[in-house]
Amino acid sequence: MLKNDLLVRDTISVKDALKQLDKTAEKVLLVVDDAQRLIGALTDGDIRRYILKGGDLLNAINGVYKRNPIFIFKNDFNLDEARRILIKNKIEMIPVLDQNHRVIDFITWIKAFGNGNSQKKSLDVPVVIMAGGKGARLEPFTRVLPKLLIPIGDKPVIEHIINKFREYGINEFYLTVSHMSKIVRAYFEEKTPDYSLAFVEEDEPRGTAGSLKLLADKLRRPFFVSNCDIIIDTDYVSLYQFHLQNKYDITLVASTKQFNIPYGICELNGNGSLERIKEKPEYNFLANTGLYVLNPNIIDLIPDSGLFHITHLMNKVKENNGKIGVYPISENAWTDVGQWAEYRKTLKAIEDI
Repeated sequence: MLKNDLLVRDTISVKDALKQLDKTAEKVLLVVDDAQRLIGALTDGDIRRYILKGGDLLNAINGVYKRNPIFIFKNDFNLDEARRILIKNKIEMIPVLDQNHRVIDFITWIKAFGNGNSQKKSLDVPVVIMAGGKGARLEPFTRVLPKLLIPIGDKPVIEHIINKFREYGINEFYLTVSHMSKIVRAYFEEKTPDYSLAFVEEDEPRGTAGSLKLLADKLRRPFFVSNCDIIIDTDYVSLYQFHLQNKYDITLVASTKQFNIPYGICELNGNGSLERIKEKPEYNFLANTGLYVLNPNIIDLIPDSGLFHITHLMNKVKENNGKIGVYPISENAWTDVGQWAEYRKTLKAIEDI
């Protein structure tokens, strides 16, 4: 059965296409004309490349999506052929068309191979979750509980974070702790998790990167680093491959963020006179989410003591002619529960489900 949320016109904006991609599990939108005839396909990777080239999110997807996508006619369809096409071309979906090129169905990996044979891959990668901070932005909660144990629904935020990685078979976790560390340890001792979890105790405030120095002998391959108050819903395999293929030293995950100014904005000419008034403008930015992929060799750039943030590490990498990549995701794929406004928004979203 065809889902209409997979079909978009080429007049839709890139921003709205991102929102539409968030609504579907297929990670592909099919671009159709007025008669629902297939004219192209748009993936999250297409949008990511467009954003990294400086593309405006308010522009239409015309020029972003791929034209002449691979498809199969209904009369020619058989499951063996669909499997062959998916494997050969490494695509997420095959549109099924009628004789007039109208989209009537689609075949994904799960449809072709069954639930146990989807294209989703696993990762054997360490994850470091930075949880040494006091969580001052969430006071007074954090005077009672460490922020990683603040509940989101029926689980604390730390479990939501770990579960996102566990979906990809990741089994090796390191948790840097300091503030209320005994409570954190007691929680996991009670839970008896079915994955490897090691605690890294900070003997002094080390910032958002300093405690990685304590893991220098444990991290031998590129690894994930996550703040303890964010939940990122993205393809972690694609993120990791993006880091490796582009040979970055650090890859940061950045979320699109939209800001609307509810006023008319005065734009001046060079003489201080009014050029024009721009009514209620909209601005789009890429915001650092707090999720990264790091190469292990850059740990050598971290000092043995003192406060050292991830921004300091990025500066050091650039000073040493290293490469820092940016992996864009949609605004809806980033949940930041480290401040009250976002925490309340998250709770409201859970209640509405």
